Amino acid sequence: MPSRELRIIPVGGMPEVEAGADIGALVVEAASASGTPIEPGDVVVVAQKIVSKAEGRVVMADTREEARAVAKREAKRIVRETQDHLIVETQQGLVCANAGVDMSNVPAGTVSLLPKDSDSSAQRIRSTIEASAGGPVAVIVSDTFGRAWRIGQTNVAIGSSGIGSLRTYDGQLDPAGRELAITQIAHIDELASAAELVMDKLERVPVAVVRGYAWEPGEGTARDLVRPASEDLFR
Repeated sequence: MPSRELRIIPVGGMPEVEAGADIGALVVEAASASGTPIEPGDVVVVAQKIVSKAEGRVVMADTREEARAVAKREAKRIVRETQDHLIVETQQGLVCANAGVDMSNVPAGTVSLLPKDSDSSAQRIRSTIEASAGGPVAVIVSDTFGRAWRIGQTNVAIGSSGIGSLRTYDGQLDPAGRELAITQIAHIDELASAAELVMDKLERVPVAVVRGYAWEPGEGTARDLVRPASEDLFR
């Protein structure tokens, strides 16, 4: 049963991340320095931007037109393009605005790209953090996505390691005795979104720890949540 009470801890004090940085080691150091070291059972949510920086996924682009050209190069398929919007399917299978290409929180004249494989990124980060924590942790790489039927953005998991991607209720009975079907909760997305509440984009807080959530170690990945084209009614 999921916990009824959670604690969401911002991890401040992270240095400016450069190509080649060990994100897991930086998270361990910053969390310890802030007095809240990572513990077994924690879910560590890491903003995509610092992962991309560490992996050298920053390229030159000085204007929005150049950034759009970069997004098109990153796209597997253009879903919709207008003067103000570019929605694409990325090489990773994500459907999002501008292929995740972002001009914020990077040096002037550059843009960041999504990691080539965010699940693998999460796995590498988790290996380092678990070695320090001495027990299982989960790691989620998060990014901000718009939603087709609602205004505003929310964080979702684009990479995940150590935790199943879905919490499934199929076959269980509700309090009225009815059997649940097709009830799958994308809890790694919910964890990413909850963590974003303390991950301030303007205050350089790119990491948060969710503590107290009841989860089981698993082999799920964020890619598991990408709906296959054969099941997508809107493609």
